[in-house]
Amino acid sequence: MAATGCDSSGRDGQRARPSRRADAARRAEEAERTRPGSADWRIRSTGPPDAIEGYTDRVSVLPDEEVGLYVSTTAPAFRVSAYRIGWYGGAQARLVWRSGRVDGRRQGAPLFLDATRTVRADWDRSLRIRARNWPEGAYLLRLDASNGHQRYVPLIVRSRQARGRTLLMHAPATWQAYNTWGGYSLYQGRDGSYGSRSLAVSFDRPYAKSGAEKFLVYERAMVVLAERLGLPLAYTTGVDVHLRPAVLKGASSALSLGHDEYWTPQQRRYVTRARDDGTNLAFLGANTCFRRIRLEPGPGGAPARTVVCYKTAYRDDPYLVNRRDLATTDFRQPPAPDPESSLTGVLYEGYPTDAPYVVLDSGHWLFAGTGVDDGDSFHHLVGVEYDRVTPGYPTPAPLRIIAHSPLVCRGRHSHSDSAYYTVASGAGVFASGTMRWVEALMAGTHENGRDHGMDARTRAFVTRTTENLLRAFAAGRAGRDKPRPADNVRAVYGTGARTGPGTG
Repeated sequence: MAATGCDSSGRDGQRARPSRRADAARRAEEAERTRPGSADWRIRSTGPPDAIEGYTDRVSVLPDEEVGLYVSTTAPAFRVSAYRIGWYGGAQARLVWRSGRVDGRRQGAPLFLDATRTVRADWDRSLRIRARNWPEGAYLLRLDASNGHQRYVPLIVRSRQARGRTLLMHAPATWQAYNTWGGYSLYQGRDGSYGSRSLAVSFDRPYAKSGAEKFLVYERAMVVLAERLGLPLAYTTGVDVHLRPAVLKGASSALSLGHDEYWTPQQRRYVTRARDDGTNLAFLGANTCFRRIRLEPGPGGAPARTVVCYKTAYRDDPYLVNRRDLATTDFRQPPAPDPESSLTGVLYEGYPTDAPYVVLDSGHWLFAGTGVDDGDSFHHLVGVEYDRVTPGYPTPAPLRIIAHSPLVCRGRHSHSDSAYYTVASGAGVFASGTMRWVEALMAGTHENGRDHGMDARTRAFVTRTTENLLRAFAAGRAGRDKPRPADNVRAVYGTGARTGPGTG
């Protein structure tokens, strides 16, 4: 069964070179943002776990491409609605397409692969959807069962290229790593223990809970803000950067969002190369680029449908024999240690923590217009995982620590740091040092129930700081347009002894 989108809006624009095509694309992008939103996009009732759930056979598609949707439901029928996330006058989403009635059925039990304790749904395809005239962006496919229950299926309509645009890199590999559908994730098995965890997880299964928890908590607020600012935007995923690195070429900036832990070495290499070619980078979470993964095919040889990460069992990884650089453990660990701090400027240290965010350098351009003074703090903004500048590990220089937040984690006193550095290409790089940065963009609104006690004052501070960041990074190479950072690592930490690695 095939279903086709019928909206007439165009694709997101680009700022590569003045041309009729670029001008038309930019006008289409602006027109999309002025369209009325759809306030009914939120789920009202998830119902029992098997009420309705689904997954797609691709994490992303280009506009006009086709994606397969696989649905299991206890209801006799369902419909699919495609909502594009954005500002839309505060509605935060727009209905782009809706299917007709689709016959529903409960699909069979999942397949279990003993060797890696991998769960695959392996369901029959329910329908094909063509993203005809769907603008590039982040989408939620909402499944509406005829019994009134609902679930989401996330889908990115990706950009072919991001030249002159701000590129949002969504993190489906991390979504999948934590996904417990079928009783297994990269963290636990059906008995809840680490020892019985999966060594590889499949995209060919639904996401647990609402179907899009990680996107909603750690990414949606950033999409909404970036769209509200009217910046030229492009969309991709970490999986797509691994497969199609050309999307990074000429991007004004690339954003890693709130929880982006699992990277392939190839993705890291391509993002580092983009930085060295002049693309600004922002790491708006913590624990970023911490796990080294491998992407393997799924059923029928479909590329990049399996996330492999043996973690502490890396000696059992068959790749270890001939490709030590691809051993799937933490980037900082043997047999091929390469700490993430050489890219991010900060190093993941641990969890859980809950601490105030403390401003160190209120005069930094990132804090312009926030009204903060040195020492001002924002309760609960540091958590639940955090990063810090760690002398003794590879760290770019000069690097400026602009927030230095005391905390206690598992009885150990430490700090979380927000940091900024530049490189010879002129690219600027910012790391927030806390996983709650994107969540704070909706603090005090009770969206998703994930405020952690953060309030409207914190939301205003983080929003203005992020607006400063996005506008500066969209304008060009921040290292050329903004003051060069004065290194203060020694002043803050002295010679410092490096601490032990975290376990996010």
